[in-house]
Amino acid sequence: MRLGLLGGTFDPIHLGHLILAEACREACQLDEIWFLPTGKPPHKVAAEITPARQRIEMLEMALAGARQFKINDMEVKRGGTTYTVDTLAELREQDPDRELYFLIGADSLHDFPMWREPERIAELATLLVVNRAGRAMPDLDSIPQKIRRSVEVVTIPDIGIASSDLRQRVSEGRSIRYQVPRAVEVYIDQHGLYRA
Repeated sequence: MRLGLLGGTFDPIHLGHLILAEACREACQLDEIWFLPTGKPPHKVAAEITPARQRIEMLEMALAGARQFKINDMEVKRGGTTYTVDTLAELREQDPDRELYFLIGADSLHDFPMWREPERIAELATLLVVNRAGRAMPDLDSIPQKIRRSVEVVTIPDIGIASSDLRQRVSEGRSIRYQVPRAVEVYIDQHGLYRA
């Protein structure tokens, strides 16, 4: 099985996430893509993150009917600070025959050498690096060789949507229509998420 993994806070999930996942699924002939909502990411303050239960409910709405997209909440269940290397190691242990593909934006590749055990991550999974609107693709020659040989670049349409911008728009009373699935937009409004 060729399994794609897309981690993130998904706070909220938006159409850019879905386009990225579908482009990688198609380009790399992945059987499934698992969305891995983070519990407590090391680079974000927990108080700023919407509770996991609500982020997962938004994911469920966004992925409804997409049979090749699944949600895996292992990082939320694990508790504490979550690291990609631990998640990949656990998934590899569960099924050593699965081919793992970890989807990341080009902006994340800039910081990737500073992640916990980046070379181990590159051993456990192929890194599918996708372009981000308005951000340059990093020079792959600047990435250590042990990581670089695990990188595949996937080009997707330039979609300039970011969760942080969506939260800001909601807090300012501005529309997020056509940037998130309609069910997610309604959920955000009904639950009063991201309001100032």
